[in-house]
Amino acid sequence: MTAENSSAVDAFVPQEPGSIQATGLSLGFLADLVIKVLYFRGYVTGGDVAEEVRLPFNGVIEHVLEFLKRDQFCEVKGAGGIGRSAYQYSITAKGIARAREVLDRGQYVGPAPVTLADYNMALRRQPMLTDSIHEREIRQALSHLVVSEDMMEMLGPAINSGRSIFLYGAPGNGKTVMAESIGAMILGNEMYIPYAIEVGGMVIKVFDEVNHRPLPEAPSRNSGRPRYDRRWVRIKRPVITTGGELTLETLDLVWDDVSKYYEAPFQMKSNGGMFLIDDFGRQLVRPRDLLNRWVVPLEKRYDYLTLHTGQKIEVPFEVLIVFSTNLEPRDLVDEAFLRRIRHKIPVGDPTFDQFREIMRRECARRNVPFDESGLAYLLHEYYIKPGNPLRACHARDLLDEILDMARYKNVPPTLSTEMIDRAKIPFNSLTVFRTASSSDSPSATPFAGRRECR
Repeated sequence: MTAENSSAVDAFVPQEPGSIQATGLSLGFLADLVIKVLYFRGYVTGGDVAEEVRLPFNGVIEHVLEFLKRDQFCEVKGAGGIGRSAYQYSITAKGIARAREVLDRGQYVGPAPVTLADYNMALRRQPMLTDSIHEREIRQALSHLVVSEDMMEMLGPAINSGRSIFLYGAPGNGKTVMAESIGAMILGNEMYIPYAIEVGGMVIKVFDEVNHRPLPEAPSRNSGRPRYDRRWVRIKRPVITTGGELTLETLDLVWDDVSKYYEAPFQMKSNGGMFLIDDFGRQLVRPRDLLNRWVVPLEKRYDYLTLHTGQKIEVPFEVLIVFSTNLEPRDLVDEAFLRRIRHKIPVGDPTFDQFREIMRRECARRNVPFDESGLAYLLHEYYIKPGNPLRACHARDLLDEILDMARYKNVPPTLSTEMIDRAKIPFNSLTVFRTASSSDSPSATPFAGRRECR
């Protein structure tokens, strides 16, 4: 497969193959894929077959259909228009028997896969960071958050490294939303990924309708530009998040015993983008076992995946991996692993000034009048006197409670002492975790626990 180099940013555009050899796939593999299309579709034109498998009719699918017709697996039943692509094909009894035999080996039907070598080449040519990200861009991307100068100074180099980031600290201070904002900033451009990959006659499904967002194909800048290979889909660079559901099994190829093809693991679907492991340490597997899985990929920038036959394949690990945890890192991982994570960033509690700014912004978002005296009462009565730590999410949670009460009482929402005292009732029996700088014993707080704060 070839690709165009139009600029440093637009470096990879897969070109349409003009022959079976140019697809990288064998005639036998393509014939098996097409006969499954004929089996499920019944009467279908050659053009429809080409559309189904995302390969050109001229030069590729016409030869595959001719091969199947010559071996009496299909036959021409008529024509729905002008040209060979308008011929209507129907599967024969012999073809049905062949299709059932093929389906016993694998039930994948859809866009033809690309080769593993082409996939690896494409990932290397579409680096996640095509240029440095400067301070002004980072400040703009995080402008919707209240972030300290010290945090900015740590995030900037971490983002530009494009490697790995470990965010840790008490819950409710914005680790997850910060990571997602980073992803939206550095992954704003697009890339091409294949619908599927072929390895040893087996199919690995890469494109995921849930985690990948397709984009319209970029318009040609000149009339002589070749058509792109439609086995690839242009997407917004992925930002994939997993939490407590993550297991070691989901980090390797997932074999479907019924469909008999593989589903790519999370980190492979994240290639070219960001993989956020949220609530790290809350998974069913031991954190050390989970982290040991990342030692080689983080160090070498490639990963090994295992087929159910025992064969191992090498794929690029072009991922910005972000670990986010509420737990103490030293209790989760050893020094050897922490050394491989280049940037370890503590996300601490907001200061009183930062909390004031957060409250002001949250009031503006909810059309609640901001009241300095109400805020002073809140801070003195529920933080300073009892010694409770501030959390960035508390302003949001408190205002949501005030809005709920105001709707119930049919009164305007205000940041008054009465509303604040009423809002604390649902939280009396709940506790929060203190940061490393706070007391080791948890204490009651009025605003933690209404919803999961991240």
